[in-house]
Amino acid sequence: MTCIHLATGLVRRADAVLLVASQYPNHDRPLWNMPGGRQQTGELLTQTVLRELAEETGITGTVRELCYVSESYDGQTHFTNFTFAVEATGEPVKPHNERDHIVDAAWVAIDDIPARITVAVVREPLLEFLLSARRYAGYAEAGITIEFPD
Repeated sequence: MTCIHLATGLVRRADAVLLVASQYPNHDRPLWNMPGGRQQTGELLTQTVLRELAEETGITGTVRELCYVSESYDGQTHFTNFTFAVEATGEPVKPHNERDHIVDAAWVAIDDIPARITVAVVREPLLEFLLSARRYAGYAEAGITIEFPD
């Protein structure tokens, strides 16, 4: 079994959340999520989320707290995602790296998240945290496969 740790940043501005759209080789349309990604060797999860936020949006921030943890399986791969509240200012800019999978970033109203985030293992834990402060979600099957660009 392979284990992958992910860290995402919950960056809020009033009733909106910063989301990014990622284009993956095995999906026709971009998938929306919070800024974040895979933890690198020797990197703390808080470092991961700040690095990914800067790479994907050009925004720097400060980690405030762990909001929730979600986990899922895609076959023999176990994904554990740690979502942190991040305080940040500024507006997102499109990455200049053409190899990057990020194709868009936007402030999305909380009420519009269900329409924007189509992947249940991403959408449901976020909404449950925002609406009821639930801090854990687990899925025996992710229901989606992502081919990460390396």
